[in-house]
Amino acid sequence: MSKVNLSEVGFSFLDEGLYERLTVAEHLKLYCRLYNSSESIPLVLRKVHLEEKRNMRVKQLSYSEQKRILFGKLLIQNPELYIFEEPDQNVDFETQRIFMLIIEQLRNEGKSLLILTSNMESAITIADRVFKLDENGLQEIQVASESEKEESRDQQSDKIAQEEIQPVRFEKIPTKVNDKIVLFDPPEIAYIESNDGQTYLHIKGEEFPTTFTLNELENRLQHFGFFRCHRSYIVNLQKVREVITWTRNSYSLVLDDEEKSSIPLSKSKMGELKAMLGLK
Repeated sequence: MSKVNLSEVGFSFLDEGLYERLTVAEHLKLYCRLYNSSESIPLVLRKVHLEEKRNMRVKQLSYSEQKRILFGKLLIQNPELYIFEEPDQNVDFETQRIFMLIIEQLRNEGKSLLILTSNMESAITIADRVFKLDENGLQEIQVASESEKEESRDQQSDKIAQEEIQPVRFEKIPTKVNDKIVLFDPPEIAYIESNDGQTYLHIKGEEFPTTFTLNELENRLQHFGFFRCHRSYIVNLQKVREVITWTRNSYSLVLDDEEKSSIPLSKSKMGELKAMLGLK
């Protein structure tokens, strides 16, 4: 068995310390010296979207921004094998997006990646091959490529047409993240928004694009307690905490989430909502 050269392996741990008194730029310079790297600091800052925070000390940064410094560390080290432990756990959507861009860059450079995560959805979204460790050992999870999924859907459609079977009602809502399709259960969705012709699902403070129109989603989700509160919004009534009246013609719904999201409620829908809630 050949020996592994640890200098060719880069680690990003879930709990990895940073020097709180150092600035972002000072951290990256330290990593350049540590790994004897000539990597451009401005380029790394741009890749992790910390250009404007370069002179801020670590203790002034958010958890997600601190995580990006660690991504930058690995870009400076430039190993052949990258190992990430829970890279997108508890980080904001922007940091998740940056991580995905870094992963795509490393793939294009022919680097090897190992991602350890407890989030199956995250694993399926990011990785080409997914394994699950349980009491039976390490089991590979089959993840179809986009072309395979399209072919499978075509074959299923042909089979249904030939056998004249009624199609099975599929309740989950698909969204596309890079080249992967992610499926969400309706109760997970807080609200749905249409903006510039694109429809987005809002889930736990993040937004995911979907190919469905608002009208299609309204018909599909109505029996789950979703309500078309505005021409551009559908809301999950189970997530609504307050109905606020600003003026006689201006209303909004406040959701029971961390962001306390505020969704517009049109005047024409106020009466319909009252009726649904049993109010006069």
